[in-house]
Amino acid sequence: MISKWRKSRKTIDKDVASLMIKGEPASKANSRRLVAIGGKPRFIKSKKALNYVKTFNQQCPTRQELFTEDVFVAIKIYYATRRPDLDPSLILDLLQNCIYPNDRLVKGQYIEWGLDRNNPRSIIVVSTLDNKSLVIDELNKLVSKGE
Repeated sequence: MISKWRKSRKTIDKDVASLMIKGEPASKANSRRLVAIGGKPRFIKSKKALNYVKTFNQQCPTRQELFTEDVFVAIKIYYATRRPDLDPSLILDLLQNCIYPNDRLVKGQYIEWGLDRNNPRSIIVVSTLDNKSLVIDELNKLVSKGE
């Protein structure tokens, strides 16, 4: 299913970047753990979050030309259970240096929650801020195709 989706989608360097990442993101707010580094207490990402970072980086394509102006991001996150909070912050951080140079460029978001026990994933669409409706329409098309 993924290979079929990748063949049919536009390349990542088009005006609207669309991608799908398999796996369930961890909530940044609820997934910190306290560790001692050099004898000082520090909060770091949970094991689940660190595993997702690794998985994300293996799957995420990189644009040759990163968006340099303000962007709008639409994401549908399919979780494996109803427990996790809807939190796209880890995804927005991980898109840095792949889609845009810094997540401070994200000036608008449209986020949806979904449940898929067998195939947790995130469908992500990004474009410039003036393309809000186009980004949401593209996300809806990808979701309706059953991605």
